[in-house]
Amino acid sequence: MEQIESVHRMQEFIQNHLSEQITLTALSKVSLYSPWYSYRLFVSYLNMTPAQYIRRVRLSQAALKLRDYQDRITDIALESGFKSVDGFQRAFYREFKCNPSEYAAHPVPIYLFNPYGVKYKPNRYRKESPMNTTKKISIQVVDKPKRKVIIKRGIKATDYLDYCDEVGCEVWGLLKSIKSISGEPVCLWLPAKYRQPNTSEYVQGVEVATDYNAPVPKGFDVIELPAAKYLMFKSAPFAEENCGATIEDVRAAIKEYDPKTKGYLWDESNPRIQLEPIGSRGYIELLPIKKID
Repeated sequence: MEQIESVHRMQEFIQNHLSEQITLTALSKVSLYSPWYSYRLFVSYLNMTPAQYIRRVRLSQAALKLRDYQDRITDIALESGFKSVDGFQRAFYREFKCNPSEYAAHPVPIYLFNPYGVKYKPNRYRKESPMNTTKKISIQVVDKPKRKVIIKRGIKATDYLDYCDEVGCEVWGLLKSIKSISGEPVCLWLPAKYRQPNTSEYVQGVEVATDYNAPVPKGFDVIELPAAKYLMFKSAPFAEENCGATIEDVRAAIKEYDPKTKGYLWDESNPRIQLEPIGSRGYIELLPIKKID
């Protein structure tokens, strides 16, 4: 656990100093180990060197800036911690197989790097968490507009871990590169009418406007969803090591909740939605509802 905490501190330091020069010496100071041992720990837990990790995080953030803003490539390169535009362009092409200017002019889906915290990885849903203190769950009604969703189907998956085993966890990075009307990708449990034969109930996707006509990645499908009301169940913020227990708390609250108290019934014709667990905001699931006639 002490080693995991050390790597976690290095990840946090990198995230907070991305635009600065980050040295192994600086990382060793926050890890509380020697530079040599800090390097070994980082590679052991994250399967890449600190330099590789930093470069991939910087490039993915730069890609989002190129997609969403009209800033000069020179400015984005320097803000992203690269010493030269040429170096940035070469690194961008190696990572995404397109150059920055082409991407800025015509953003296409690319595989962004999604740096999971070492305390929480997709293959380590921790349900045992005696320190969890996030059982307060807020509930509110939200409206979803009519929209399209670009989805990647699995085979038999009914939840996140099964989906990662079947499809791979890299899909999330690709979805994050597609500009969403809701600001982030989503996970969905699809009702039968949105499923295809021999495909999973659980999918990952990104919500886009109904007039979306940009490229759709190979192997992905597009479904159309109607405007609908949802009950949003949201936990308090949580520590990464408490992620699994927090998810269980939210799902227990959902199971116990009766929407009739707010004048609704569960709406089984629309998909249930899961958002990425982010400790600083809490864990969120949205369940579709309909007014009681």
